[in-house]
Amino acid sequence: MNCMYWNIKSFAKAFILLAMTLFYGSCKEEARKPMNLAEPITEEQRDLQRVEPPYWWVGMKNSALQLLIKHPDISKKALRITYPGVTVKKIHYADSPNYVFVDLEMDRTTKAGKFNIICSQAGHDDLIYTYELKPRAQAAEDYVGFDSGDVIYLITPDRFANGNPDNDIVDTLKEKTIDRRDDYGRHGGDIEGIINHLDYIADLGLTAVWPCPVLINDMPEASYHGYAITDYYEVDPRFGTLEDYKALSQGLHQRGMKHIMDQVVNHCGVEHWWMQDLPFHDWLNYQEQFVKDGLPVITEHRRTTNQDLYASQVDKNLETGGWFVSDMPDLNQNNPYMATYLIQNSIWWIETLQLNGIRQDTYPYSDKFFLSHWAGAIMNEYPNFSIVGEEWSTNPLLIGYWQDGAKNKDGYKSNLKSTMDFAMQEQIVKGLKQEETNDTGLITIYNALANDFAYAHPNQILIFPDNHDMSRIFTQLEGDVMKTKMALSYMLVLPRVVQLYYGTEILMNDFEKPGDHGLIRTDYPGGWTGDPINAFTGDGLSQDQIDMQSFLKTILNYRKDSKAIHEGKTVHFVPKEGVYLLFRIGTDETVVHLMNTNEQSVDLDLSRFDEIGLKGMSLRDILTGEEVIWKDHLMLKGPGSRLLTSKN
Repeated sequence: MNCMYWNIKSFAKAFILLAMTLFYGSCKEEARKPMNLAEPITEEQRDLQRVEPPYWWVGMKNSALQLLIKHPDISKKALRITYPGVTVKKIHYADSPNYVFVDLEMDRTTKAGKFNIICSQAGHDDLIYTYELKPRAQAAEDYVGFDSGDVIYLITPDRFANGNPDNDIVDTLKEKTIDRRDDYGRHGGDIEGIINHLDYIADLGLTAVWPCPVLINDMPEASYHGYAITDYYEVDPRFGTLEDYKALSQGLHQRGMKHIMDQVVNHCGVEHWWMQDLPFHDWLNYQEQFVKDGLPVITEHRRTTNQDLYASQVDKNLETGGWFVSDMPDLNQNNPYMATYLIQNSIWWIETLQLNGIRQDTYPYSDKFFLSHWAGAIMNEYPNFSIVGEEWSTNPLLIGYWQDGAKNKDGYKSNLKSTMDFAMQEQIVKGLKQEETNDTGLITIYNALANDFAYAHPNQILIFPDNHDMSRIFTQLEGDVMKTKMALSYMLVLPRVVQLYYGTEILMNDFEKPGDHGLIRTDYPGGWTGDPINAFTGDGLSQDQIDMQSFLKTILNYRKDSKAIHEGKTVHFVPKEGVYLLFRIGTDETVVHLMNTNEQSVDLDLSRFDEIGLKGMSLRDILTGEEVIWKDHLMLKGPGSRLLTSKN
């Protein structure tokens, strides 16, 4: 069925309703009055097939909760819950008789504890499910997100480190092979492997970790990447357990680091458990066609339809309603129960793992009004949290549209703190590969940064040299170590949040098959017993790799404590004769980034930069420790980048 779109008026009304209840839809049954006392629980029972979310918390700002209950013919049974402070407000019946959606309301007096969901039918035994309301582990304000002081380490868990070989193959799942020679097979990396190397990550100077999804992908093949989720509440056993996932968060927090979860609300895997019995006729987009002939309707990936003033309705519908690929069904967030399910799932993971942020996959493919609800509900509950959305566009106008605070012509408010800066990434690579002319080379990079006026909050945009879906930066820059260092050092001083992909620090590449996803996500050397090279210890690395590790480690660890880089004023000067200077100016420090593309030495006249106020000051080279006196001239000896600080 084609995806429906709300007009602005109905969207506004619905947004108010969601903020009050988190629920949509009409009531098919009158609210039942709660009794004063909870019915005693002598033994916990789990008679129902599924109740989701699996548990919840008291003391949430939003006092509403909607339970998805799945069990054969559950709609024929009467449902009863008796617990102080919990009221059954509404019971909604799905198109399938095997689902009900139950609206609960918890008042301020509700205490943590357990109660039974009792389902009765004449002539049948009661079905009982023991449900738990937990106390919150920390205050909502303590879920502090990432910001421009952070550098995030992106990891593909299957390819980073194998901490527990015993979970490599799980016989109950559809994909039962493991083969490190197969770029698209499973290799065995897991959550425990990440935990085992948190000290390495912290020592590099990184401040946060973003693993690609670790929820179960019970697909027949090529499911290692994690983006074809088949159960939104289950960790893939090949990656570990929920307790392992919690331990990862705890390990990060103990080191003063942050945990970012990769989530997917746009689509699921075609083997998701609900695909065998869809709750509603419109649970998926273009569901009727798929059920009828088994052929999905695929999106045309025209993401501009979200902003295009002239876009046809059929193109808009196909962009956000069409399936991303044939084995990833597109979720219909205009179904109110689906929308609530996804919002609650995100909040459940935030609270369960005590997350610091979410990276939301394929952002512009979901219904944009739902995305506003989704992000708004999260930020309302966790005011200091962070969310970054993936808008794979090299057009700053499209990137800026999704950021909260943008003055969009259509009035759209995203509630999204951060978007991903594919535009700046592309221009940095392009500029470093071009010959220096009046209009190319470093001026390309300069012009790209000048586009920051298009963003409501440039310092909350996320910049990166590469990621799990694109060629490694070392490959993009054609194996040029010096240019790779220039790109990295420049990104690390920009007014941005920064993300680095695992292996960038050792010049991992995809030269053999540029752009091939399986090769981009190469195993990290040393993550498996018997690896001949161990990047965690440095054994077997080339001199270039060791040098790059040291280069990044020095900058990253300096960056951690530099308020000038985190929040200072940015001033840059038009590149001239192959030299480009950018300054980050704080209250007690100025950081200077110099880029030089000249093969020969350059005697740089410093008088042009007098407005910065460094004349006569002693600066220190962050990478070498060398003292630099900022007087009339500075000698630049060959191409590369330099980082100077006024703090000695």
